[in-house]
Amino acid sequence: MRAAKNWEAYRLVDASDGEKLEMWNGVSLIRPDPQVLWKTPRTSRLWTQADAHYHRSSSGGGSWEFHARLPDQWELPYGGLTFGIRPTGFKHTGLFPEQAVNWDFMQGLLRHAGRQVSVLNLFAYTGGATLACAQAGASVCHVDASKGMVQWARNNAALSGLTEKPIRWIVDDCEKFTQREIRRDRRYDAIIMDPPSYGRGPGGEVWKLENCIYDLVSSCAQVLSDRPLFFLINSYTTGLSPSVMGYILGSVLVRRFGGHVYADEIGLPVEESGMCLPCGSTAVWCQDEAGDAFYA
Repeated sequence: MRAAKNWEAYRLVDASDGEKLEMWNGVSLIRPDPQVLWKTPRTSRLWTQADAHYHRSSSGGGSWEFHARLPDQWELPYGGLTFGIRPTGFKHTGLFPEQAVNWDFMQGLLRHAGRQVSVLNLFAYTGGATLACAQAGASVCHVDASKGMVQWARNNAALSGLTEKPIRWIVDDCEKFTQREIRRDRRYDAIIMDPPSYGRGPGGEVWKLENCIYDLVSSCAQVLSDRPLFFLINSYTTGLSPSVMGYILGSVLVRRFGGHVYADEIGLPVEESGMCLPCGSTAVWCQDEAGDAFYA
């Protein structure tokens, strides 16, 4: 497992009985996590003194219980970037801190490339990967279907002092946007995607990642340049293992471009146990062996 160990303002204090206890730059939150199947003793006093606690509802969804008055938004720094954090109605805060391990990896590749690199970030959410790549000197096309998430990402760019960087902000369906880019003959040197596990299209059609991932990768591969640098996929879908995603990337990309595929779980170190909480999977194809120096 590759763990995001370089945080200073974020801490995963403990995890037990289906929940995790986190510190977000001084704000303590308790949130549900389906990976936490163990029921270890809750020894940290923060379990009973947390600022807010998200409770799942038996009928679906859930709600926050606030024990302290929180600001509408507060800031979380990482490696020269700054992110706006706030609790949302779906338990999330606007950032997945485990992704920092991928930000560091991509920045290493981009700074080592020795050339200008264009990046397409699909299902780009609030822009963590977008800002990391822009900070490392890439031009980025940031695409997400949610206008609110794209605006949040733009705000994060402003907080990080990156508003003048070459970032295109696109509100669009990622698959349809990619098809249009193919027809426009627009090409990118790197692709990042963080597709949802499940969704519904405008006509009510059901979209499941495990059924669509191969076609999605194959389609996106058509917008790669002749000298692509990397292709990275994140997944939080239970049952879609890193090895499966790695196999898909290998079958689509290695035959065409050569290169190497890496695949592993990503996670966060838990202070109380000294172990790591698994938080999802990443598979990445790289053009050459440069990835060996940064994949850790």
